[in-house]
Amino acid sequence: MIISNTESIAGFQIVETLDIARGSTVRARNIGRDIFAGLKNLVGGEIQEYTRLMADSREQALRRMIADAEDLGANAVINVRFTTSMVMQGCAEILAYGTAVRIQKESDVV
Repeated sequence: MIISNTESIAGFQIVETLDIARGSTVRARNIGRDIFAGLKNLVGGEIQEYTRLMADSREQALRRMIADAEDLGANAVINVRFTTSMVMQGCAEILAYGTAVRIQKESDVV
């Protein structure tokens, strides 16, 4: 599966546009992280626990988007984007989405 945030993939031609592929996850902070984050906020710097939480969330959303694209019969997803929204206090949704397509190498297109 080729994933790209551009409209095309060099060396390939889009032969079929299928649908929007999407994957999301909702994650909540936990009390242990919140206490440490509050302390870290006093002295400044990166809150690594939240950085890892968000990175893991993005990866999970991306994996789910890829699974959705595979279910659609795609071999690539183009124009991939991420968005985040707050669902409720302390909970955020990470959404990965893009256009599921079938591509072929330009040399294979007749």
